[in-house]
Amino acid sequence: MTILDGKKTSNDIKNEIKAEVDKMKANGEKVPHLAAVIVGNDGASLTYVGSKVRACERIGFESTLIKMSSTTSEIELLDKIEDLNNNDDIDGFIVQLPLPPQIDTQKVLLAVDPDKDVDGFHPTNFGKMALDMSTFIPATPFGILELMERYQVDTAGKHTVVIGRSHIVGRPMSILMGRKGFPGNSTVTLTHSHTKNITQITSQADIIITALGVPGFLKAEMVKDDAVIIDVGITRVPDETRERGYYITGDVDFEEVSKKASFITPVPGGVGPMTIAMLLKNTLLARERHRAASKKK
Repeated sequence: MTILDGKKTSNDIKNEIKAEVDKMKANGEKVPHLAAVIVGNDGASLTYVGSKVRACERIGFESTLIKMSSTTSEIELLDKIEDLNNNDDIDGFIVQLPLPPQIDTQKVLLAVDPDKDVDGFHPTNFGKMALDMSTFIPATPFGILELMERYQVDTAGKHTVVIGRSHIVGRPMSILMGRKGFPGNSTVTLTHSHTKNITQITSQADIIITALGVPGFLKAEMVKDDAVIIDVGITRVPDETRERGYYITGDVDFEEVSKKASFITPVPGGVGPMTIAMLLKNTLLARERHRAASKKK
C-alpha cells in the first residue's frame, strides 16, 4: 500500500512554481497576482483563505485579501468583482464559498471573468474542460489528477467510481477520469444519494474517488483488494478529549480500507494541500496567458 502524500507533493509543486517566479523576477517581469474575496466571518473559510495568502507569500506571488462584511449586498459584491475583472494587475481571483444567504452564488460565479477564474467554476471553463480544451481545471480535481500522475497510478481501462456529484469535485472528476489521456481513459460510474446498491458498485471499482463529507462512509467491505482510494471528504468531528475540541477525518474508514488499497490518500494531508497548490498553478497559468495576450497587441 502506497500513501498518496499530498503534503509532500504540494510542497514540490510550490517549489517548482517558486523557481518560475524567481526567473520572472530575475528578468524584471511582473509576478503573478492572486486576489481572494471573503464575505463574512466563517471560521473554516478564514482559515482556508489565510493559508492561500501564506502560500502566495512563500512562492513570491503578489496577493490581495478583500474582506467584506456578512451584511454585504449582492450588488456590492458584484461591483467588487467587476473591479477585479477590470484590474490589469490582478491575474486571477477567487470568491470564497459559502456566501451569505442574501447573495446568489450562481450569479456571483457567472460574474467572474473566465480568464481570471482560477477556481475553474465558471461555465465557460467547465464547458472547455468537458470538451478537452485548454482551460482552468477546478483546483481540487486538478490536484487529484496531479497526485495520480506523479505517483504513476494506472487509470487506463480501469473502472472508476465517483461518489458525490457536486460541481466542485464529483462531476468534474467523472468527466476528467473518462477523458483521453493520462490520468484518464477509465470507465466511469458516477454515484450519489439516489444510487441503489452502492456497495455492489464500489466493490467492482479499481479506483474510488469519494467526496461526500460523511465521516467513515467507505468501509473495507465496500472495497476490493488493490483498489485506489482518493478521499476528498473533510469533516470536523467534535471531540472534547482533544485540545482543539475536534478532529478532522475523511469519507474513508482509513484504518481498515488502507489494508486492502494499493494507493490511498490520508485525511488530513492528502487531497487538501493539493487544492491550494493547484490554485497557485492556475494563477501562474493565468499570468502566462495574460503575458502572451499582451505581446500580441
